[in-house]
Amino acid sequence: MRLMAVIDASVRMSGLEDLTMYRSTASIPFSGRYRLIDFALSNVVNSNINLVGVFPAYPFVSLLDHIGVGKSWDLNRRKDGLFFLPGSQKVGNYVSVGAFSMLGEHRSFFVKSRQEHVVITNCFTVAQLDFEEMLDAHLASGKDITEAICEDGTHLKSYILSKKLLLELMESYEEKKVISIEDVVNRKKAPYTFNTYTHDGFVAVIDSTENYFRSAMSLLEAGQREKLYLKDRPIYTKVKDEPPTKHLKGSQVSQALIGNGCTIAGSVKKSIISRAVSIQEGARLENCIIMQKSKIGKNCELTCVIADKDVEIDDGVVLKGTWQQPIVLRKGERVTKEDVQ
Repeated sequence: MRLMAVIDASVRMSGLEDLTMYRSTASIPFSGRYRLIDFALSNVVNSNINLVGVFPAYPFVSLLDHIGVGKSWDLNRRKDGLFFLPGSQKVGNYVSVGAFSMLGEHRSFFVKSRQEHVVITNCFTVAQLDFEEMLDAHLASGKDITEAICEDGTHLKSYILSKKLLLELMESYEEKKVISIEDVVNRKKAPYTFNTYTHDGFVAVIDSTENYFRSAMSLLEAGQREKLYLKDRPIYTKVKDEPPTKHLKGSQVSQALIGNGCTIAGSVKKSIISRAVSIQEGARLENCIIMQKSKIGKNCELTCVIADKDVEIDDGVVLKGTWQQPIVLRKGERVTKEDVQ
């Protein structure tokens, strides 16, 4: 009960525009069954934090539908629990984590809390972060602000500071010419002192479509999933009741993650298939990410393709992207043979 959490779901990444036309970064599907926010929420609850404020960006309907009142993360509580705290700005174009103008709109959320320290984290870093351990390191350092980093120096953009200091920054950020907690840390703004906490596990920073593709596909490699999905620190998500996937006669699947409720009659290799996807006979998929409820027609050939939710690909369509530039089909898009000739 020493920590409260801020999950900043407001930062928009220009490199993810194809996947965020109808949703925020936080609700982008990842690894077949999860959304990006699931990793931040799971880090929080696995660190025994019971008071969580989610600060979303518009449009946030998809995100609100996914997290609801926090039941899937055991955050639907009478005391503390999960709070959805949208800002008044309808264009959530914050460029760094922990914008003071956004947090300040909900100052009472912090004032009323019983916890003395705050962790501010983001929704585009996929990792297993132990915030209890990070808080111990922060307190032992005697510094004002602790930032999580990787062994290679990658900034994970998660921060711990006292609630008292955060409230002071909310009041004085304009005078001090800073915009966010990330800005304060990056500029090493005086008079504050800074500490780092080093994380040595799996990390993926999802700041572009190319990074999204490579990071997701890396989980198909031997041993990589075990680095992220730890038995003692599970990743929680909204439960979907779907029937088992049907593998029809003639289908072939190798080195793939397949969600529930799919119907597979074609060939799937080194791909991630979300729930309720239909892949018809003769279709061949390799190095693809296919999101939920998409339909792949007969005799299609797809290589290095990201198909967002509800995409329909007609019979015989051939799409070949590369690892450096995967082809992205936007949510609800329909692709015919005439479209690619």
